[in-house]
Amino acid sequence: MTSPRFESLTIGFPVYCDEGTVERVAMKALTVGKSLSVPFEVIIVNDGSPDRAGAIADDLARVHPEIRVIHHERNLGYGSAVKSVVRNSRYDWIALTDGDDQYDLLDLGDLVRVAHRYDLIITFRYKRIYSTLRIFLSWAYNVVLRFLFRTRFRDISTGLRLVHRSVIEAVELESDGNIIGAELAIKAMLRGFAVGEVGIRTFPRSFGESSTIRLKNLARSLAEIARMYRGIFRY
Repeated sequence: MTSPRFESLTIGFPVYCDEGTVERVAMKALTVGKSLSVPFEVIIVNDGSPDRAGAIADDLARVHPEIRVIHHERNLGYGSAVKSVVRNSRYDWIALTDGDDQYDLLDLGDLVRVAHRYDLIITFRYKRIYSTLRIFLSWAYNVVLRFLFRTRFRDISTGLRLVHRSVIEAVELESDGNIIGAELAIKAMLRGFAVGEVGIRTFPRSFGESSTIRLKNLARSLAEIARMYRGIFRY
């Protein structure tokens, strides 16, 4: 059952080296969209993927009219791919997830059920199947953001969220990297939008490997956090 406020939905996700999961995520998106009985679309952003993820997405779009594919000629980063979803979305609510199937899109129904109460719903992982290093880095990341921006969010960058277009129109998203989820939640909070949290499960990657904990990406995330902090508190 959907909220009276919930009238239409875009489901979007980026793919990069996700040829093994793009079809699975897309089919879940179609299943969820059809179950909600509202107009919906699925946007897949091929962020310059060197494998067949983009070609598989194109094949899916030829079969399923709800699917649209956007191609970046080169890899621009996770944040850029998310911004491509947002710029090209046509509907009032936008669900954002990842293309690696670590977050079960079928959990989106839990977010939709509370959409009448919030403008942005983020998620926190109540069960994590990750390495000890990744769990520690995630904990440290959230502690730093809670301290810097005075938030109470438990897991600010978990890769499944639902946002109303009014939030997107009110905040300027600048990150091209992995902190874009945190940027969206923090800026929405600071602008006075209602931000809620819903607990979800996560699953180990069944294909490929995560680039989140690579030293280059960690350094980039720290630089973007510093830039966001200066931008928000520059006066």
